[in-house]
Amino acid sequence: MFKTLHKFFGYTNFLPLQEAIIRDVLDRKDLLVLMPTGGGKSLCYQLPALLFDGLTVVVSPLIALMKDQVDGLISNGISAAYINSSLSYAEISKIMGMIEQGDVKILYLAPERLMVPGFLEFLKGLPISLFAVDEAHCISEWGHDFRPEYRQLKALKDNFHGTPLIALTATATRDVQDDIARQLKIPQGARYQASFNRKNLYYRIEPKVNPYQQLLKHLEGRKKESGIIYCQSRKMVDSLSSSLQESGYRAIPYHAGLTTEERDKNQDRFIKDDAEIIVATIAFGMGIDKPNVRYIIHYDLPKNLEGYYQETGRAGRDGLPGDCILFFSYGDKVKIEYFIGQKEDQRDRDISYQKLRKLIDYCEGNTCRRKVLLAYFGEDFDEPNCGRCDICLEPREKFDGTVAAQKILSCVYRLGRGFGINHVIDILMGARNKKVIQNNHHTLTTYGIGKEYSKDQWQSIARELVYLEFLDMEGDKYPILRLNDKSKGVLSEGEKVFLTKPAMEPQKLHGNVDDAFDRELFEILRTLRKRLADEEGVPPYIIFPDTTLKEMATYYPNDSLSLSNISGVGEKKLQRYGDIFLNTVTEYCRAKGIKPKQTITKWPPPIHKSLSKELKTSTLRMTLEFCNKGMTLEKMAEKRGLAVSTVSSHIEKLILSGEDISIDRFVRWEKQEIITKAIGDPGTAALKPIKEILGDDFSYEEIRLVRAKMLSEKNGAGTLKPSR
Repeated sequence: MFKTLHKFFGYTNFLPLQEAIIRDVLDRKDLLVLMPTGGGKSLCYQLPALLFDGLTVVVSPLIALMKDQVDGLISNGISAAYINSSLSYAEISKIMGMIEQGDVKILYLAPERLMVPGFLEFLKGLPISLFAVDEAHCISEWGHDFRPEYRQLKALKDNFHGTPLIALTATATRDVQDDIARQLKIPQGARYQASFNRKNLYYRIEPKVNPYQQLLKHLEGRKKESGIIYCQSRKMVDSLSSSLQESGYRAIPYHAGLTTEERDKNQDRFIKDDAEIIVATIAFGMGIDKPNVRYIIHYDLPKNLEGYYQETGRAGRDGLPGDCILFFSYGDKVKIEYFIGQKEDQRDRDISYQKLRKLIDYCEGNTCRRKVLLAYFGEDFDEPNCGRCDICLEPREKFDGTVAAQKILSCVYRLGRGFGINHVIDILMGARNKKVIQNNHHTLTTYGIGKEYSKDQWQSIARELVYLEFLDMEGDKYPILRLNDKSKGVLSEGEKVFLTKPAMEPQKLHGNVDDAFDRELFEILRTLRKRLADEEGVPPYIIFPDTTLKEMATYYPNDSLSLSNISGVGEKKLQRYGDIFLNTVTEYCRAKGIKPKQTITKWPPPIHKSLSKELKTSTLRMTLEFCNKGMTLEKMAEKRGLAVSTVSSHIEKLILSGEDISIDRFVRWEKQEIITKAIGDPGTAALKPIKEILGDDFSYEEIRLVRAKMLSEKNGAGTLKPSR
């Protein structure tokens, strides 16, 4: 498992639950797996596929996602193919011939393909080792993205009795999970549920007051970053993408009203970094497997929390920070309620209303966003502060904002004709810009009376007044403020206004965290990656993800060994791209006078060759002989006249050289389990920190030997199994 993980995928550690799931798959068990987007679902069937003898068939509803997955697998040196409606009859025939010849290890299919006459019979004649049903929530009417064609997947268990099936999804409540298991006929299948907590995502809800200006504020300084903006209607998608283009952003539309060719072209531009922003309808699913999406903005309200969670989950799939912003208005809620009311089935309407209510509670609430989201999916989050949402990071206490409200309302009143928020704030803060002076607004009695708040704080207060309907905002492109009946209650009738206390600092998105990597080199490597990707006709992240480039821009690898220690650089990619990336890094370091940094060895190099001479010496050979006689460490040390630590280091070398030495007589099994958990990643674990964690009940020798055993098992050098 570990050798395959490293060789083909360039990693040495599994993400949470992956190892246990893969072991169960290899034991031919049926499974239902819930993992958040970016949690590593694909590896749970891709890696077993390489260890099984036969074919693995993956059912996926998204054509574009199939192509992405297959491109990525081929790039890693894995034989894969897909069959769907985008291929011609001749292309499908060619792929079927390759499958019959055993030249395909992983096959992706659309669910409709199973029912094409004769295709199920074709599959029944193949040595299929595993079925994987991706986006499994699509089979359930209780799910947010029900697809009738998924119902035919019941036929899998009827026709392939002994073949294991793994169903995978990122979003499913308990009811949906039960329905998936029932529909796929795996009611007794083991269930794995990883945490739904996407720790790298920042969640924020904003009152939707002047959404386009709010959007532009969030996009400042992010022209090179990829993002997705969701809207409710096709008309808004087209309008917003055009406006963003006029504002200098490479934004493109994506919705069901476009032709298939237009959608494919636009999605291709986005995943290949030829456009940074894709504006899409909430209702239209996208097969986006792009790992470096840095922000998701819901310009309009989604329909439910499942859809919202899945859509926000497209941010930060590479584990780096991602921002999830939602502009909330009751107008959007009314629109969704109208569409729900058009549904014919009463039960369907009731479920949709319930789900919308949960979403509104999420938006209106004053509880940690993460806590509410996780609770919806049945997961407890007990941290007092998640540190990655607006509720936890910004004050939410209420204050008597009557005076602040009166200042804004008085200023709007004295202006007479309508002006926008920013001009009103400039007057309150005593600005002396051209517009204020030309209009003689510096002579107003409200001029300079609002210096107690910053501009961002006044904007927050003004938007909340609009949100609470103490002020009206009229117009789209250049919206202006108007008083209304509620305004008069505050100005002349003494009505109190309680507002959310504004943040002490200007609110900023949290995706621009300053990472400790060389940004100039990172941009050079990005440019190189883009050129290579264009030459090969694949998305840039197929070459290397951003996380890999950032590691290169941190450690400056200067040879194949140091480059192989960079996360995401597997054997195939090292052979294919190693020299060109090493040359680029080396030239940059030479020009800048930078020396390479020591990378953390993620995979200990095999040392059995380097030890071949040493094993001929009497000292190691004698230790090996004593080990074979079953002596304890203390007895060996006594016989040899050496320190116990020296003998343990001998045994460590012997284990790493491939000698099959059981450590059970040196370290009790109970202790091995505790030490293993404390070590975590044996490729990066130093002895001293682990010793400090474990305390005096554990010796350096015990920790050293357990670490050696873990490294050996990862390297596949030995067959060390603890005896109980």
